[in-house]
Amino acid sequence: MKLQHFVAEFVGTFALVFIGGGAIAAAQATQLSAGLIAVALAHGIILGVAVSATMRVSGHLNPAITFGLLVTRHIDALMAAVHVVAQLTGAVLAAYALKWLLPASVTLATRLGGQSVSLETSTMQAIGLEAIATFFLAFVVFGTAVDPKAPKIGGLAIGATLAAGILAIGPFTGASLNPARSFGPAVASGIFEGHAVYWIGPLLGGAVAALLYEFAILRRDPAATK
Repeated sequence: MKLQHFVAEFVGTFALVFIGGGAIAAAQATQLSAGLIAVALAHGIILGVAVSATMRVSGHLNPAITFGLLVTRHIDALMAAVHVVAQLTGAVLAAYALKWLLPASVTLATRLGGQSVSLETSTMQAIGLEAIATFFLAFVVFGTAVDPKAPKIGGLAIGATLAAGILAIGPFTGASLNPARSFGPAVASGIFEGHAVYWIGPLLGGAVAALLYEFAILRRDPAATK
């Protein structure tokens, strides 16, 4: 069972980092005028597809989501560790794949698709933006996947929420909403500048959303807890 979870989380997170980072590199290489929209769509589509493909087994693909499930006791500590290790491993190997396969000038300019905080945005502002955007993402995960009464729409809503988050805060923080999404490119590029933002914000937002949905909605609905 743990192997199934590891493989699902590894493949899904690899896909997110590879396609997301590749879209950023493509926008840079082609000087695409609608770069932010293209990047948001690429991330949203691949996350939606990857979640749909893996949700029968797990479908987290994000340490912030796994953390939210851990603090609400939907997953135990050992299984959470398996998920996070798989996510980080998939993210790192995907970033290295981009480094090996794309032109060096593009990967250098885009940090392999890694995020960075804009000069006009303070560290606290960046943490707040990442936390709020990840809050929405985790809340949607609980409302469409964790809740037993959730609508059967696969990863569509989850992917759309990520795309919306990138459109909203991408110019200010790079819109990670996922520590693994930032960790892989940081390792492969060797650039960890501002990296704490992409752990503190998403983990905080994911935990708050999970706790709010769990105690304000799930546990107040007798039919959902049977």
